[in-house]
Amino acid sequence: MASFECICKVIGNYSKENFKVVLAMAWPAIVESFFVAFAGLVDSLMVSRMGSYAVAAVGLTTQPKFMGLSLFFAVNVSVSALVARRFGEKQRTDANKVFLTAVCFVIAAAVIMSTVLVLAADPIIRLCGSSNTTPEDLATHEAAVTYFRIIMGGMIFNCLQMVINSAQRGAGNTRITMRTNVTSNVVNIILNYLLIEGHLGFPALGIVGAALATVLGTVVSSVMSILSIAGRDSFISIPYILSEKIRASLESLGSLIKLGYGIFFEQILMRIGFMATAVMAAKKGMDAMAAHQVGMNLMGLTFSFGDGLQAAAVALIGRSLGQGKPDLAKAYGRTCKAVGMMIAACLTLLYFFGARWLMSMFFREEHIVDIGVSIMRVIIFVVVFQITQVIYMGCLRGAGDTLYTAFAATMSVTVVRTLVSWLGGFVFGLGIVGIWLGVLADQVSRFTFASIRYRMGKWVQIKI
Repeated sequence: MASFECICKVIGNYSKENFKVVLAMAWPAIVESFFVAFAGLVDSLMVSRMGSYAVAAVGLTTQPKFMGLSLFFAVNVSVSALVARRFGEKQRTDANKVFLTAVCFVIAAAVIMSTVLVLAADPIIRLCGSSNTTPEDLATHEAAVTYFRIIMGGMIFNCLQMVINSAQRGAGNTRITMRTNVTSNVVNIILNYLLIEGHLGFPALGIVGAALATVLGTVVSSVMSILSIAGRDSFISIPYILSEKIRASLESLGSLIKLGYGIFFEQILMRIGFMATAVMAAKKGMDAMAAHQVGMNLMGLTFSFGDGLQAAAVALIGRSLGQGKPDLAKAYGRTCKAVGMMIAACLTLLYFFGARWLMSMFFREEHIVDIGVSIMRVIIFVVVFQITQVIYMGCLRGAGDTLYTAFAATMSVTVVRTLVSWLGGFVFGLGIVGIWLGVLADQVSRFTFASIRYRMGKWVQIKI
């Protein structure tokens, strides 16, 4: 206990009680987000045994997949923020009405989106930088199209569990969402082992097996998520919705749209920037693209820590503002940032000393490992800014300041990232490292935008 108090004094004037609340709320969300990122890393590791072309194929699908999920990410942030605010205001009926409206919208939108993306898979993958100029390129393209069609064909299960988990996070139930996502990703990893190379009598399905494992993992998580709201005592509750005869409403849909449309455009424009980076990486060749994909997965692990703290910030800040306690909301934001900086310091050391070891896990070819190590040298600096900006952005979104976060993310990802990546990778001839300098510039820009807005403090006055 004494050592904990010493830490609080070293990093600043922080309340021990706030640290306890933040850590209690954040650790399940961090574990959950970490396992999501870890499963993606394991996917790449297991797929890499088929060759670097398979890693590149999965990499080609990443940005169009997230582009397809942009609408649902926006809905999820809106649901989490609104439920957190209603939780603080003790308005259970309104919170469940928002949730039910979101579920109805998500199911309808997922069916439409899934159909369109499956049918248009081939041209979408070509747009992302795929080509068929060589036999290796053709194999990569065909594998990417197959993987993308299976993943997006089963996206409704992913979308359903995401919206339920977002509502649960808003109500403070981060342990429930942790259990569903950790279980989902454990199932994914086990099925990867069974289906990619064929073990214990299962067929060796290669890239198809990797995609099926991912979809089946989301099926499990969606079932668990539904069961998590099957109890009457849960703040978000199916029995409560039925007993109170709660219905989806246009008013609730309006609240979701008002809060979420900025996030939606933010996600779309961000994905355009991310896709531009992926296309530039693909133009550097299959080996560079494979190393780039592993680098993105490793960076995703660092993002998972910030994302977990962001989930805690959204819930705690929304609750505090709902209770009319803006100073407490600010205190929670500062505490989340302090925890994030400690985590960033540890990850920086890991990536600095373990870069070659990490890349050697994925590739036998020494020249690809060398490319990966050069990428890791940039990621070391990315980590410092990434975790903090993600937390700040979460604080602003939790308060409802979504138009500003949309502007900041659009400028940083779509403009700064794309421009610096192009200059570094093609004008100044720095290759894949130059493209990753664009990633670093993006994180620095978002950190700058978010920290300025956060310090101004006007976000605590927003009504949602």
